[in-house]
Amino acid sequence: MTGSGDTAILMPAFNEAETIAEVVRNVSQCGLPLVVDDGSTDGTAELAEGAGATVIRLSPNRGYEGALEAGFEAASRLGLRRVVTYDADGQFELAGLKAVIAAMALGNVRLVLGQRPEAARFGEWLFNVYTRLRFGVGDILCGLKGYDVSLYREVGRFGTGRSVGTELALATLRRGEAFDTVPVTVLPRQSGPSRFGQGFRANRRLLIALYDAVKFDLFGRKST
Repeated sequence: MTGSGDTAILMPAFNEAETIAEVVRNVSQCGLPLVVDDGSTDGTAELAEGAGATVIRLSPNRGYEGALEAGFEAASRLGLRRVVTYDADGQFELAGLKAVIAAMALGNVRLVLGQRPEAARFGEWLFNVYTRLRFGVGDILCGLKGYDVSLYREVGRFGTGRSVGTELALATLRRGEAFDTVPVTVLPRQSGPSRFGQGFRANRRLLIALYDAVKFDLFGRKST
């Protein structure tokens, strides 16, 4: 695939032993599989390495944003040009990943956002109402996103620990950067319930992230 040699496929993973090896093998055709093992206890790191991934081990667990930060830092250090974030649980079709990389390879934008057909939770729906009205982005929370590494160097980090992976994308959009979107298909999760969870706890996390985003828009600073 054009441009895939300078692209990291970044997969934060916490106890994804059931799926990680297959996912790594599938994405290897699209770029460098870069797995951030976030304190797993089920052999996720070893299985990912055995399947051909470059693995970063974190201990203790740093959460999704901490894993993203470690992965972007590694990609920057390795001199890679692009990072595509991808779920380790096998829920994305490979066609979506290929579409994101193809859009980035055109060189017209530095940010490509995967767009799922619908939100999985009320908090996601509400967050997406905000980003649709504010930026014209219908799904800011999809885990499949493509970034030029220069954005990470210029714009900032995943520093709040509570943005649900949206911090760098939102900072880029606030700069008025051009972006592209691609539709992605979400498959049923293969290995039990979502790590993100459902119900009150999951929606609370999403609403906190939305609060931070709106507060930044209004006052120009992050919540702590």
